[in-house]
Amino acid sequence: ETPSMNDESKLTISGYLETYYLHDFNDPADDERPSFTYSHNAVDKPSINLGFIKLNLNTDRVRGNLALGSGTYMRANYVAEPRDLQKVFEANIGFKLNDNLWLDAGVMPSHIGFESAIGLDNWTLTRSMLADNSPYFETGVKLSYTSDDGKWTASGLILNGWQRIQRPDGNTTPAIGHQLTYKPNAKLTLNSSSFIGNDKSDQERRMRYFHNFYGQYQINDQWGVIAALDVGAEQVERNSQRYNVWFTPIIITQYKYSDKLSMAARAEYYQDKDQVIITTNTPNGFSTWSYSANVDYRLSNHFAIRTELRKFYSRDSIFQKENTFDDDSLTATTAAIISF
Repeated sequence: ETPSMNDESKLTISGYLETYYLHDFNDPADDERPSFTYSHNAVDKPSINLGFIKLNLNTDRVRGNLALGSGTYMRANYVAEPRDLQKVFEANIGFKLNDNLWLDAGVMPSHIGFESAIGLDNWTLTRSMLADNSPYFETGVKLSYTSDDGKWTASGLILNGWQRIQRPDGNTTPAIGHQLTYKPNAKLTLNSSSFIGNDKSDQERRMRYFHNFYGQYQINDQWGVIAALDVGAEQVERNSQRYNVWFTPIIITQYKYSDKLSMAARAEYYQDKDQVIITTNTPNGFSTWSYSANVDYRLSNHFAIRTELRKFYSRDSIFQKENTFDDDSLTATTAAIISF
């Protein structure tokens, strides 16, 4: 039997570069955004958020990705990894088990949330508090099933931890996760994703249970909306029956004026009063609202310019303002993106 064209391997190289300039009107003394910001976090200096080169393999039965990256996103999100792994944006391979089933392994984009580390994939210029404080990437094994009609996708995962390449020191227990996506038509997507595991050493074990739900609806050619809710709980201490809980709701609307010009507005809230994910060392922990509006202009399929205004309000004074602290923060960001 002669192989069809589809059996031939297709190897492609792609690249991405997002540069940005962020002005913080609080003028923080250390020229950095607060510690809960893992993307676009350098202040008042031209910076690269993310740049990467990616090799992609796609055949009928095998798929794989290898991408090496750099930028302020990589430095902030990979700081816990060994130095030789800090440039690994993606490194995974997948095998088709049958028409509906794939098995993938390696360093992969996270199965949690609707936002990606790649700016052009997102409606907003900067990442939401929800995205910045849940995994962008994960390492492990994923089994995915797609229904014959393509409307349902279900995945089960065994992972090294909460946004980890290497497991935490002294940790011998894998984490598990699931993803269930339903697309009844081209306009609507509903998604449920979870994470269950301990992200500390075995001796300090505190089980973490986390669920992300989002819905995306394209109302018409111009208008779209995304709504999401993250809820997490972690044991107060080893073997405890009590849990610290955090949650974050968000809504984003997008208006496409034309193929080239679009706008988006975002409102979100993040409450982590017990400081499981975000440490503030303040009386109310992390209890913060954020609002933003952005305008995007795509000059071509390969080049885009984006600009955004974003305001934060917190119950406590957690935002550096010159040499003191304040309860609010206003930023203006401009980004230029090239992809090929």
